[in-house]
Amino acid sequence: MKRLRIEHETGFTYQGDVSASYNEARMLPSSTDSQFVLTSALDIEPSTSVNQYVDYFGTRVASFDVLNPHNTLTLTARSLVEVRPRPLEEPEMTWDELKREASRLIESVEQLDQTPRTKPHPEVAEIARSIASQHERPGDAARAIAVAIGNAMKYVGGITGVHSTAVEAWDARKGVCQDIAHITLGALREVGIPARYVSGYLHSRPEAEIGVPVAGESHAWIEWFAGDWQGFDPTNNLEITDSHVLVGRGRDYGDVPPLRGVYAGPFKGTLHVKVTITREA
Repeated sequence: MKRLRIEHETGFTYQGDVSASYNEARMLPSSTDSQFVLTSALDIEPSTSVNQYVDYFGTRVASFDVLNPHNTLTLTARSLVEVRPRPLEEPEMTWDELKREASRLIESVEQLDQTPRTKPHPEVAEIARSIASQHERPGDAARAIAVAIGNAMKYVGGITGVHSTAVEAWDARKGVCQDIAHITLGALREVGIPARYVSGYLHSRPEAEIGVPVAGESHAWIEWFAGDWQGFDPTNNLEITDSHVLVGRGRDYGDVPPLRGVYAGPFKGTLHVKVTITREA
């Protein structure tokens, strides 16, 4: 088990004053069966009132407006979380059993449909079908598919953007964690395995000494359903560890962006992001 202190600063710098902005932030983790949030807080500049709620998928959301002219918007999320490893344990479930069970549960049914971001490239669909045909259990197939996608992709920033699709990223064979998660989701859903997008943080240097801040990452991985929900990180081809801190879940990135909003004004905004993670125990 690890105790991680996370500081995530993000926001926009505009080229001039904007008259108002309307925003939603999904930056604070929730307690689950494998992580416990000791403290969490969100600071916003310019200061404003905040409406907090939990969305349909169980993610904590801070909704707020800034109605005075401003040329910067900065959010700083600070959390202290205890995290334990989540071992991959595949239930003894057959394909027929999965089909019956997945059709009974809302949380799995809605994770079977493709979205515009996850619709797979024909090559990816064929890879998924070929791997699935070699496994008697969907859980084993899911892991093999995720590993195959992770091995086929090269992690390169700047090639894709937040609106890129799985097809576009696969054509380039390059992308970031968001793209690799989308491709994997599309492959799993192609063969009837419910799968969902997970956003969170990754402590990128698990060997770092206690008390040493390191540059962290906003990260994305996936979970599939084969009797139970199981997580896997296809970008790094590893099981979810006590270095992963979960923030939100959804059908794809569009359900869980850290910061989303609109503003009134003629000026362009530039996004800035900085994540620092410190292991405290």
